Amino acid sequence: TLSVFILNKKKIINDPVYGFITIPSELIFDLIQHPYVQRMRYIKQLGMTHLVYPGALHTRFHHAIGAMHLMGMALETLKSKGHAISYEEEEAALIAILLHDIGHGPFSHALEHTIVEGISHECITSLLIHNLNQEFDGRLRTALEIFNKNYHKKFLNQLVSGQLDIDRMDYLNRDSFFTGVSEGVIGFDRIIKMLDVVDEDLVIEEKGIYSIEKFLIARRLMYWQVYLHKTVIAAEQLLIKILERAKELSLTGKELFATPCFAHFLTHSITKNDFITNPIHLKQFSGLDDHDIFTSIKVWAQDDDLILSTLCQRLVARNLYRVEISNSPPSSHQINQLAQWAQSKFDIEEDDTSYFVFTDTIKNKTYQTGKGNIKILMKDDTVKDIAVASDNSNLEALTKSVEKYILCYLKEIPPIPTKDRYIIKPSF
Repeated sequence: TLSVFILNKKKIINDPVYGFITIPSELIFDLIQHPYVQRMRYIKQLGMTHLVYPGALHTRFHHAIGAMHLMGMALETLKSKGHAISYEEEEAALIAILLHDIGHGPFSHALEHTIVEGISHECITSLLIHNLNQEFDGRLRTALEIFNKNYHKKFLNQLVSGQLDIDRMDYLNRDSFFTGVSEGVIGFDRIIKMLDVVDEDLVIEEKGIYSIEKFLIARRLMYWQVYLHKTVIAAEQLLIKILERAKELSLTGKELFATPCFAHFLTHSITKNDFITNPIHLKQFSGLDDHDIFTSIKVWAQDDDLILSTLCQRLVARNLYRVEISNSPPSSHQINQLAQWAQSKFDIEEDDTSYFVFTDTIKNKTYQTGKGNIKILMKDDTVKDIAVASDNSNLEALTKSVEKYILCYLKEIPPIPTKDRYIIKPSF
């Protein structure tokens, strides 16, 4: 009976990107079954991106399973090259990558910047893995060390979080697959086969250098074509403003429809220290998913608060902000004119116009030198940074941070033309 029970935990998952993925151990099977991990089935990997690319409905659960599969491939490669990795370390690395996103909230970063303040999803993930470690009698101790970058074998930490980590390898390939943006496809299998370790650091053999160049360029293209697409920005900013308004109203005593878990965060200002010291906040957070948020938004579309209902109606109907992107900040005169029009149109207070007209910045830095550099193992056994080892002069440009300014306002507000900016309207 026991052998049958163990066999039943060796499940196979059919993944559309990699094919059949085998769950490698009983412990990992039990972790996948845990509510912390199952919750990821109901959180989309790309937030509001499906409003631009309709196929982008894949979830963080998809990504976690795919990343675990790639981690298994990477560990096999390193073991085949003579690097000592025990069974316990292998299982711990697989667990660390499986669980690396369990601290994400609904719609990912939109919630992180509004309802939950001052605490990153990485910190919440660490707290949740700590809880799991206690629940599983300390069997996740090494996985927690790897996730927190505290394990003595640095290359295991780097496989989970670094500039050439398993996380990025999976999400670039997966996001490309589900959005249909082919520029994001990378040679993950070749990159993994080229992995090696020198002085406990992860390196890539020189013959894999062109695959790394393609990886970096693919990442840059995916940021501008998918993650920072103008209409994705319009949708995410609209969601952020909805959550800001709901939180503002709730903290002043207005009762809004919300599930118990969601209401907990609407009606309390919860700090990072609160999360760490009071387990109720983590428990409520672990019950939140996309459904809590969007169900509330559909109800709020009929709320008597003009600002909240207006914003919610627009998100539900995909009637998003107009977004202007420029290399320089919009002028205060331009912003004031748009705000005055909104104030007059909607008969609102001057302070409330920031829900209808506002500015922000977007940044993209494809490769950060000096921060966990991608290292190339040359044929003469020296190790060089990819930016030095590559003969592609374009890579130097990828090390520079690109910052653009965005101006968002409701579509019916007439644009104020200027000479030094270009207008990009949300569109398919």
